[in-house]
Amino acid sequence: MYADKRKVQSLAIALMTSWLALTVGNAQAQSDDSYELPDPARYEEAIQRFEQMDEQSPPPEDAIVLTGSSSIMFWNQDAPADLAPLTVIPRGFGGSVMHDVVHFLDRVALTYKPRAVLIYEGDNDTGRNDIPNDVIIEQLESIIDRIHAELPDARVYVLSVKPSVAREATWPIAQALNERYQQVAASDPLVHYIDVATPFLQADGTVMTDIFVDDNLHLNEKGYDIWAASIREVLMQHEAQYE
Repeated sequence: MYADKRKVQSLAIALMTSWLALTVGNAQAQSDDSYELPDPARYEEAIQRFEQMDEQSPPPEDAIVLTGSSSIMFWNQDAPADLAPLTVIPRGFGGSVMHDVVHFLDRVALTYKPRAVLIYEGDNDTGRNDIPNDVIIEQLESIIDRIHAELPDARVYVLSVKPSVAREATWPIAQALNERYQQVAASDPLVHYIDVATPFLQADGTVMTDIFVDDNLHLNEKGYDIWAASIREVLMQHEAQYE
């Protein structure tokens, strides 16, 4: 039954990929010193849907918020079961970049007064929008500072950018960003880095080819099994004691 659910999820991902292409805009090739941050307003309706869900069924405080781009969004439905017994609030909005999390942080994370916030961004920043790593790191540090200011004891989990066949050309840039993520985590005891990249790599360093749906970017059933296990291992180590 669980496998069937994963198959349905993979089909949904494949169908929604074309929708994402229409709603998040086309990529523009830009030089290192010329980039444009996409307008967060394109996700206003998605954020309002979260707020409507909250009105109908208020989520618990002191949970773990999961936010970020489509790898989180397509996991929104299955994440609670995959991470049980941890209490999580999935709030992924697909196609987003780190700047969008900065903009919507109050509404997708802080409003829930969570004990921890997990973030997956950088995939679209490096792979589609050509946002420099320095800018991404500045935005991440801004997010962390705001979380610390409002929730001094909250942990922050930063996921590495995952490799993909579709974004092989920009993988070196993403790898450099992952190294920067690790440095940020090493400098703050409340910040943890979760490596979801290495589990997707083969022995020769190339990405596995059987973990994606047809677009070679979004994860299929096998990919999400690996993704969930990697995240759960780290979260259980640090968060199980608070359940």
